[in-house]
Amino acid sequence: MIRFALRCGQGHEFEGWFRDNEDFADQAGRKLVACPFCESQDVSKALMTPSVSTGRQKEKIAMMMGEMHRQIAQEVKAAVKRLRDNADYVGDKFAEEARKIHFGETDPRAIYGEATPEEVAALEDDGVDVMPLPDMPEDHN
Repeated sequence: MIRFALRCGQGHEFEGWFRDNEDFADQAGRKLVACPFCESQDVSKALMTPSVSTGRQKEKIAMMMGEMHRQIAQEVKAAVKRLRDNADYVGDKFAEEARKIHFGETDPRAIYGEATPEEVAALEDDGVDVMPLPDMPEDHN
């Protein structure tokens, strides 16, 4: 696959992936390529520099991925903390409490706790929405 920089007659720039140059020419000629911004089918290839992988680029990508991973981990950690701060911990009674809330036997509220895989499957079979919380490193300290 080859990535082409494309431009429509209105000047919008975007990218497209094609098997080769002939594939782009064929699709563009049959008006199958359209601008995602204005839907114009007047699309041509724009100038683009070739993408050559170098050691420095790989290092930069690795650093960017590390930073993105760190940022996502922080966001997940914050989301789990907010959930725990605003929900009742019910321990190993999670399945029982979730079922009572679902069937209206107790007032609705946010809860979290532990459940076995079998309990989770049974809750899902009953139509109870459940979602596992990620296991955070501080949970083991």
